[in-house]
Amino acid sequence: MINNSISEILNIHKPVGITSYDVVRKVKKILKLKKIGHGGTLDPFAEGVLLILIGKATKKMNQLLSLPKSYEAEIKLGQSTDTADHTGEITDNQPVLQISEQQIQQVINMFHGEVNQTPPQYSAKKINGIPAYKLARQGIEFTLNPVKINIYDLKIVQTNHSILKINTSCSSGTYVRVLGEDIAKKFGTVGHLVSLKRTCIGDYKINNSLLFDNLEKTLMPLKTTILSKHNMESVKKGINQTVKN
Repeated sequence: MINNSISEILNIHKPVGITSYDVVRKVKKILKLKKIGHGGTLDPFAEGVLLILIGKATKKMNQLLSLPKSYEAEIKLGQSTDTADHTGEITDNQPVLQISEQQIQQVINMFHGEVNQTPPQYSAKKINGIPAYKLARQGIEFTLNPVKINIYDLKIVQTNHSILKINTSCSSGTYVRVLGEDIAKKFGTVGHLVSLKRTCIGDYKINNSLLFDNLEKTLMPLKTTILSKHNMESVKKGINQTVKN
């Protein structure tokens, strides 16, 4: 099969407002292939590096999922939501206190290295085989256990009184939405993400990403290669059939 003779990993910049599977669906449509997946989901409100795995490359999914990732995010202080991002319903409002550079450095130190993090209620974590976000949408109460993650690097910049910009490099399994909430708590308030951008997965960087809107054009050479291989497979199949007859 032609799917089994192709092995490609595409670094695509997923835009805000679409799902990770929307990107997979578009690549499938362009290349006319079925065996295509992705190496790590990005929420619809987020943008950035999304790895699309084609053919034999889908076998590398677990390997790619385990790679460290880097993000840029903005946290709105003083307001929490049920999803920990700006798409959710507001659940609390609290005052925002004055933050000093010393406090920022203290908080950075708290989130360096191995830390415990509780996955968000609106996540793909499964409870008895059911994704947590489905239970949360139905109003069903449940508890998710904390997991150990690694924060390799963290920078925090206060751009105005209520907005913090963070740059972080972290291990697989880190929820930046939860990191944003936890950072806000350390500053004595609540918070949620208003933007999130994944800037790299391992050595796959956003500067080298393919733009989603240009995929038809940029994937044409790959499509041509696939069609050529498909034609060669068809010729070989025809020759073998003739020999058998």
